[in-house]
Amino acid sequence: MATGFRGAIFDVDGVLVDSPHEQAWREGLKQLMENEWSGIRDQTSYSPEAFTPRVYQSEMSGKPRYKGAQAALEYFGVPDAERRAREYGDQKQVMIVELIEQSRFYAYPDALRFVLKVKDAGMRIGAASSSKNANAFLERIMIDEFVESEGLGYEFVQPGMTLLDMLDANVSGRDFEQGKPHPMIFLTAAEELGTSTEESFVIEDAVNGVQAAKAGEMAALGLARADDEAALAEAGADLVVTSLDDVSLEALSKGRLEQGSVL
Repeated sequence: MATGFRGAIFDVDGVLVDSPHEQAWREGLKQLMENEWSGIRDQTSYSPEAFTPRVYQSEMSGKPRYKGAQAALEYFGVPDAERRAREYGDQKQVMIVELIEQSRFYAYPDALRFVLKVKDAGMRIGAASSSKNANAFLERIMIDEFVESEGLGYEFVQPGMTLLDMLDANVSGRDFEQGKPHPMIFLTAAEELGTSTEESFVIEDAVNGVQAAKAGEMAALGLARADDEAALAEAGADLVVTSLDDVSLEALSKGRLEQGSVL
């Protein structure tokens, strides 16, 4: 990998993990609108059906908790959105903790295969999620069990190893002065990986995450799991795929993001 990428920086929600964040946000707002906020519901454009995956992806995904809450409330025209965002964010957090404890999430198989392949190719692996819950997911994903179930063989995978254990750097859940699309989270991840921005690429499923990577002068791999290829490309992604199995490992070894095969 001497002339190619040396560091891969992963967002967590929507990239590595199919997390219940969207469900927690949706159910949290529904509960508030049916109870504490029922008196203002008619002043908004909110309905349970209006809270679609596209709304979550475009307005909330990748943002710190209260910023995401405020963005959603503003989208639905909720009065006094900035003040109400804290109550909404706290309601969501209660729900997400319950869902995590119930193991209501799973790791994407293509993402685990990709992590293993790039790690085996000599790259350093980092995680950079705005979510305070990211580490709770990562520590519950047993990479040794995945390797065994897939019939794979990697000497660096030890019994009992989690996805969290595989990381060379992890800045997930830290408080940064500015969140995505500001590049600070990715710049910090690259610094802690010991790689330059030119040697690092970011894997993101959200528009503001892609924008953050490009603002940090890093290559951006857009992962369109929500039928949003056009939006990620418009945000500046150097390559957009719907599965990480479709990324060329050979091109990565030359410092390029190209479609091909990681298998």
